Amino acid sequence: MLRLVLPKGSLEAATFDLFDTADLTVKRSSQVDYRASIADPRVDEVRILRPQEIPVYVAEGLFDIGITGRDWIEETSSTVQSLGKLNYSKASSDPVRIVLAVANDSKFQKVQDLPAGVRVTSEYPKLTEKFFAEHKISADVRLSYGASEAKVPDIADCVVDITETGRALRAAGLRIIDTILTSHTEFIANPTAYADPKKRHAMEQLLTLLQGSLEARGKVLVKLNVSDACYAAVLKVLPAAKSPTVSKLASGDWAVESVVEKRTVNTVIPALKDAGATDILELPISKIIH
Repeated sequence: MLRLVLPKGSLEAATFDLFDTADLTVKRSSQVDYRASIADPRVDEVRILRPQEIPVYVAEGLFDIGITGRDWIEETSSTVQSLGKLNYSKASSDPVRIVLAVANDSKFQKVQDLPAGVRVTSEYPKLTEKFFAEHKISADVRLSYGASEAKVPDIADCVVDITETGRALRAAGLRIIDTILTSHTEFIANPTAYADPKKRHAMEQLLTLLQGSLEARGKVLVKLNVSDACYAAVLKVLPAAKSPTVSKLASGDWAVESVVEKRTVNTVIPALKDAGATDILELPISKIIH
């Protein structure tokens, strides 16, 4: 039913991992194959292409749905339907930023300090030109084919580049003076395909699986038993997404379960035992669907 295009490059591994945990495993014959498949009746075709191309091809109707960054949607001015954000990037769940950076020893402290004719290198020429036009600065914007940070200060005065943590820019001796765009990974659709009720329903079902898998990341299910005497003390210790699930056991004790952040479970479980909880179980969670 749906023709899907996934990003190659920096988002590739993270995207394939997400689809795997969502039970939408992407299969291909080799790591360099641009065609793939998903054993799901809603997905007819899978292609793997550069993320900067994906908004254009989805807008043109070559694919029904795709995954790319908001940065490339804006850079290509593509008319697509955003189905929702997917909170993951190359190395974390944080969005990436398109930033303006200069050399550490540059006298420029903010974008307004940059002179007319400032030399700018970027893989995002359209976003960059729009940004400088909004600030009424005439800039010499040149398309970069990579290693943009290495061109400052001798080839360019500043760079507009993507960053997730800022480490690569700092390592290159650059400092950020402005943020042009905060970019999330997005699940996008062709507007015509989205207007088809059957296709839209299939798209929304896939999005439910993907977002449910992301929601479950870093969380575990903690189950335990507790007596009436210790019930209040245990509930005081136990964190919960909303409120814990509680049921009465035949023995008269209580069975309690709650979703807990994995990073806190090493302190939560001993505290629960100290409060009187017994038969404590920690279980992995693959999806959380609200």
